[in-house]
Formats: sequence, C-alpha cells, structure tokens
Amino acid sequence: MTTLTCPGCAAAVQQDDLICFTCGANLPRPEQPDEPTTPPTVMQESLRRDGATASSLAPAACPLCGAAIPDRSMLACPACNRPLPRSSGPISPVVLRLAFPTGNVDVPAGTSLVLGRDPGVSLVAAAFFQYENVSRCHATVAVSDAGEATIRDEHSTNGTFINGDRVLPGTEAPLRDGDRVRLAADATAEVSLPHQGLDPAAFSSNGHENHR
Repeated sequence: MTTLTCPGCAAAVQQDDLICFTCGANLPRPEQPDEPTTPPTVMQESLRRDGATASSLAPAACPLCGAAIPDRSMLACPACNRPLPRSSGPISPVVLRLAFPTGNVDVPAGTSLVLGRDPGVSLVAAAFFQYENVSRCHATVAVSDAGEATIRDEHSTNGTFINGDRVLPGTEAPLRDGDRVRLAADATAEVSLPHQGLDPAAFSSNGHENHR
C-alpha cells in the first residue's frame, strides 16, 4: 500500500486512513466512484502506542466541532474557541470500538468523536456516506479518562438507539461491552469495550457491575 504524508504534520499515513493518527488532521480522500474500497478502520490503537501518552492533556479533535487539535496542551479549540476537556489523572488503556458494517470506529479513553455524515464535523464521515438517514452531526461518543463510555444524541433527525431503546435528544447514555448502537434506521454497530483489568465499577451504572 502506498505511504503518503499528512499535510498537517508530515507524518507518514496510509492511503485508506481517514485521519492522521499523529496530529488528528483530516486527510484528503481520493474520488472513488460507486464501488467502495475496504472498510476504514479509524483511530486505531497505534494512537495510544505512539502519541497518547500521559502528557496528552486534550483530545486529538474538539468534541464540539470536530476540528483537529494540533497541540494537546491547548486550553481552547482553535476553530470554535470553546474550552477543551482536561485530563485529571492517568489515562485508561481502554479503547471503545464501534463495529459498523462500513468499518470500525475506535475511540481511546480521554477522547470523544462526532458520528455523522458531514466531513467538516465528523472525522469518520466516510463511514456513514451510504446512510442518507444519518444526520450530518448525529451523535457524539465519548470515553472518559477512566474508560467509561457514553453516547449523546445531537438532536438527530432519526434518532440514536442503544439495544433498541432511543436515547433522548441532547442527553448522554452509557455504553457497555456487547451493546448494539443504531444511528437512524440502518447504521448499526456492535460495541466492544474491554475492561483490560480495570475495576469493573468504572463501567457500571446505578451500582450494577458489567461482567460478561
């Protein structure tokens, strides 16, 4: 596979990458008529291996507007000027995976990601290109520093669902290993949230532990 260079930081990237795993910048996508290529895998674990160290204080992308954050020590997003969430302790090694038919969306602990069809808002818009009933800014998935995952419906037109139950617009709902997330009618993903030896209470809701 051809190795390309990120226009933002000059790091090596792969032809099928949607974002640069070093700086978080959107990568230009070649025009691909009709037949899609192999499903994209987004925000892979190499993000943690190389760049997501204990000094990573801010997410690689703004959780509100999706803009790339070039410097993780920044206090506010350079695009929307809103405050960025700060790390208050060690970052969990947990990586949330949403396995959509069009590709895997990986969200490391301490970051958040917008799901939707607008490439100006969502770093993984290519994964939802074929789902016309998915909103341009549909939902936001977040994983806390401790590895606790949530999804927030961004007042989408056709709704966000967890195991068939609709998430109230504008509210966050917890995600657990084995859940099924559905955006609108068709974009369904299996949730993978490994505990990786952490305290199960970190993944509980209303005092119930998550043992699978």
